[in-house]
Amino acid sequence: MNKRILYLTLKRHWFDEIYSGRKKNEYRDMTDYWSKRLLGKVYDEIHFRNGYTESCPWMRVKWLGIKSDTTNKKFVIELGKILETKNYE
Repeated sequence: MNKRILYLTLKRHWFDEIYSGRKKNEYRDMTDYWSKRLLGKVYDEIHFRNGYTESCPWMRVKWLGIKSDTTNKKFVIELGKILETKNYE
């Protein structure tokens, strides 16, 4: 079975917040770019990276769904449990 994966890069602060469990949602602006990547799509997992090198911190997180916050013009990506981490202390 091929998993449907959403790849996102985060700044360290937000990566740490998700890892600690304090951050349960990830937000993206309602732009054409994010609309094409998110609307009408279903993913199995989100792969978060903090950087672009092979040795950067990385984690797999369960995708729970997406909501639209039209007041703030944001997509709200609901995060599930962390499935795996690499290169993170």
